Parts: sequence; C-alpha cells; structure tokens
Amino acid sequence: ASRSPSGGPLLTPSQSLDGAGGRRSGYITIGYRGSYTIGREAQADAKFRRVARITVCGKTALAKEVFGETLNESRDPDRPPERYTARYYLKFNFLEQAFDRLSEAGFRMAACSSTGTCAFGPEQGGPADDKIWTSYTEYVFCRD
Repeated sequence: ASRSPSGGPLLTPSQSLDGAGGRRSGYITIGYRGSYTIGREAQADAKFRRVARITVCGKTALAKEVFGETLNESRDPDRPPERYTARYYLKFNFLEQAFDRLSEAGFRMAACSSTGTCAFGPEQGGPADDKIWTSYTEYVFCRD
C-alpha cells in the first residue's frame, strides 16, 4: 500500500478512513455575500458592512464534523451524512473562525473566487455621492 510522508495511507478525495481516529477526505466550500460603499472618486475610507451569513457546501458528515453545533441545518434538516448540500450556514459571522475550524480539522484552502458589482449609485436612487457595491466570495477547502 502507498504511504503519505507522515506514514499514513494515501487517499483520493472519494476515499475515507474508518475507525475511532479516522478522518474522511473531501471538500467544503465556504461562501458569503458582502457589500461596501465607496464615496466620491474612490476615497480611501470605503465603508464595509459585516458579513451577514456564511454558507457551507459539502457532505453533511464533513460539515458536522468540522462545525458541530455551530452549523445551522434548518434549511436542509435530516440530510443523509454522505449526501452533499449547499443549504447549511454557520451560526457565527466571522470568516476567521470558520477558517480556524477548517484548519484544525486538517483542511487546506484549495481555491477561492470572488465577484463584485455596483448595485446602487445616484442614478439608481442610491446616496448622492456614493456607489454601493456587492460581492460574493467562495473559498474551497480540501482534506486528503
């Protein structure tokens, strides 16, 4: 059998370890929507709003393992452990806390993506000198 540098067996993302200390391999995606206001001529004092909700996408068993009681399952209750869902979200609003939990569970960031668009400006009935921008960001984490 092939071994990793740490001495454990090499796994593909679809495999998992069984047993009391075993860890499943797989992917978890963290996403959030944000908004910010930039004043006249892109002043350096842009106003950022807090993250309203952090969404979680992945296998139910992995999400529960990493986030435990802080995982809000109300939008997809009774989801089987080996099924994927994109309907969970976290009960806290701090990305750093989510990243810390993923890191402690052996996940590493594999990819990220972000988009942004101007939602409101003076011509759409927004504030006279400001433009309000919205963004959506996703971070993909994996554990081998």
